[in-house]
Amino acid sequence: MTSRRVSRHTRTRMIAATATVCALSAALLTPQAVASGTRPYTQTYRPQFHYTPQKNWMNDPNGLVYYKGEYHLFYQYNPNGNSWGDMSWGHAVSTDLMHWKELPLALSHDDKEMVFSGGAVIDWNNTTGFGTKKNPPMVAIYTSYDKSTGTQAQSLAYSNDRGRTFTKYDGNPVIDIGSKEFRDPKVQWYAPTKSWLMTVSLSTEHKVQFYSSKDLKNWDLLSEFGPAGATGGVWECPDLFPLAVDGNKNIKWVLVVNINPGGIAGGSGAQYFVGDFDGTKFTADDKGSYTPPTGTVMQDFENPDFGTWTATGTAFGQGPTAGALTGQGPVSGFEGKGLANSFHAGDGGTGTLSSPAFTVDSPYLNFKVAGGRHPHKTGTVQERGPVPEGTTLADFEGGTYSNWTVTGDAFGTAPATGSHAGQQEVTGFLGSGLANSFLNGDSTTGSLTSPEFTIDKNYVNFLIGGGNHPANQAEPTAVELLVDGKVVRSATGHDGEALNWDSWDVRELIGKKAQIRIVDENTSGWGHINVDHIVLSDTQAQPISRETAVNLVVDGKVVGSATGSNSETLDWASIDMRPYNGKKAQIQIVDMNTGGWGQIMADQFTAAATPARSAVQRADWADYGKDYYAAVSWEDAPGDKRHMIGWMNNWEYSGSLPTSPWRSAQSIPRQMALRTVDGRIKLTSEPVSSLTSLREGRPVASAGTTVTSTSRPLGHGAAKGKALDIEATFSLKDADRFGIKVRTGANGEETVIGYDTTTQELYVDRTRSGAVDFSDTFAGVQRAPLHAVNGKVKLRVLVDWSSVEVFGGSGEAVITDQIFPDPSSQGVEVFAENGSVKLDHARVWHLESSRK
Repeated sequence: MTSRRVSRHTRTRMIAATATVCALSAALLTPQAVASGTRPYTQTYRPQFHYTPQKNWMNDPNGLVYYKGEYHLFYQYNPNGNSWGDMSWGHAVSTDLMHWKELPLALSHDDKEMVFSGGAVIDWNNTTGFGTKKNPPMVAIYTSYDKSTGTQAQSLAYSNDRGRTFTKYDGNPVIDIGSKEFRDPKVQWYAPTKSWLMTVSLSTEHKVQFYSSKDLKNWDLLSEFGPAGATGGVWECPDLFPLAVDGNKNIKWVLVVNINPGGIAGGSGAQYFVGDFDGTKFTADDKGSYTPPTGTVMQDFENPDFGTWTATGTAFGQGPTAGALTGQGPVSGFEGKGLANSFHAGDGGTGTLSSPAFTVDSPYLNFKVAGGRHPHKTGTVQERGPVPEGTTLADFEGGTYSNWTVTGDAFGTAPATGSHAGQQEVTGFLGSGLANSFLNGDSTTGSLTSPEFTIDKNYVNFLIGGGNHPANQAEPTAVELLVDGKVVRSATGHDGEALNWDSWDVRELIGKKAQIRIVDENTSGWGHINVDHIVLSDTQAQPISRETAVNLVVDGKVVGSATGSNSETLDWASIDMRPYNGKKAQIQIVDMNTGGWGQIMADQFTAAATPARSAVQRADWADYGKDYYAAVSWEDAPGDKRHMIGWMNNWEYSGSLPTSPWRSAQSIPRQMALRTVDGRIKLTSEPVSSLTSLREGRPVASAGTTVTSTSRPLGHGAAKGKALDIEATFSLKDADRFGIKVRTGANGEETVIGYDTTTQELYVDRTRSGAVDFSDTFAGVQRAPLHAVNGKVKLRVLVDWSSVEVFGGSGEAVITDQIFPDPSSQGVEVFAENGSVKLDHARVWHLESSRK
């Protein structure tokens, strides 16, 4: 991988921004505040049995290989900071996949290249000539990112001292097709042809290529696979390996393709395909065509006008379209001849298309949707209202910064009047002036600081745009509220030039002396910030919606919503209407976005008894959580076992995590298998067996307990802790939902691990898990399909200081989520909702640190 941070800035400059608020509560400040004075690996959110480097940024696992008693874990690493950049290969080794020793940097970036993701092999036959047969070399195959051209090519480095030091091959690159989206090679020895086999990604084409070589230096293209499955983001970090089905002689091949964005839980995800590989070509098993549920069609857009539906604005025109409009890419996937399409005025048009009110009498609303990925956000409005009344701290209108203090050269000597040279159009500011740190480009830095004022109203409102670099990470672009010289509130942009309202609730700070500081310390892509109209008010400003969405509205509130995936291919979506049975509702198709992908398309609204399933939902996923990405497996593991590990993070918020001096962890290593589940072959996983070496003493046990519509401590409170291994089996009775709550504490803090009998899904709800406000995409519920077996549901739950990993059934349903609870939140509870469930048995082990 990893060009996502290089090319991502180019792509997202076209997306209109809203701001992300990072209310830096004590819980968020704690990790940074204690980082320098606390023993390593004991900081508030530091994982105790997941691998993290002592300091700095880490992402994709790389170069996984076993050699001379050691499992090697290389990984994407920034040796110079706690955010993405200067990509190199970090290195750690373990004898048991649980106790890791961090080693010095293995492969470093230099003036010409960054070292992106890839694999490693032991060249047992010395086909490269880099070593000898007696001392075979370890060869790393990585993506070279050319800093001058942006080209991605595949290169080699080799080691003759068990991976401790590497030499880059003088003949690099060994494969160069001139692409800027060609990355993440995974290489293995393919015995039938006595040759090396490379699996590598053509990321934006949603393809995987297979190459063959006799010496790792000269490669021949064999075939391509894709597009297939989920294609809502770039394909990265592919892996190909064989596994026996149900442990018998039936061998199938698994192709793992990581995708970002467009994962099953939003953002990053790890999908897979099961099929056959004949030495040249991978063929996925045919899963058959999809037939959506039948029902009552409420609108199919087959008439020349919208009928009883009402359009506002210019986006949707006077009636349905027959496909693409002028300037739009090919539109596909709609039913019949017509669809609703908001591209009538290009991406710049806005408007709504609303159904008449109807009474909800079906469980689900199914429909097809495409267009921009701009979801509805609670609290936004479709039209900008008046500026909240109050005290204006700055409106940047007078041609000067007045009595604000300026440092550096980013903001210049006076407010900007719009866009600077080389900057895209800046919109959303009021009047004729704003603070804009793009003077002379992203490379400039500086700050603007207000004079001191007294907080005497409930809110600080302001307009903000620009780069997404939160105050709690290195090199921020942020607005900060200072009290007693400390940052107590902050906000950042969303990588877009459009300013939008944001606000801080400062009621608890009334009477305090404060200052506003606008800071730009970032010199990379989107390294600037736009700010205007800072107002103290008793009224909270409402941000303007930037959504492109289909909404279900009940009692004037949006209760269900779906958005596009930055694609013009319509796909099925569904909104659960069961909670609103008998109520009046309205469907509203909304386009309020004027930036890149500022469009929405919809068709075939149908009231049905069961939900329609999108291509993403129909795809197969190695993990259904938000935080499992770049998953790849070890080569040459003892006993031909297939162990896999993933980056326990998500590109939606990876740079905003409230951790320091490290950022990101790897998942628990997992033992992979193919099993027949519900008549289909599925990839399953379970924690590696060496995890049990961390169990302390005897488990806390509970058995034969019936829980009815309540939540109560497990093991009479003895199970509480921050690092736990939990096994539980439930027998279904009549409860709608049941399960286990972990890291419970004051003020309702909890992470809920449950089973929903009404949908037959395993779920993790981290909405109230602790610190969640550093990103508006973090809080939420992740779900995985899971059928009870003989009326029973089995769970294995791993709890660390900042994560949960849940394995349901035989490992066919897995959810990995980060959490950031208060250290005092250590409770473990069993619960049931709307009925009873029997807890057959549960065992809870406390886990010691793997660092001991």
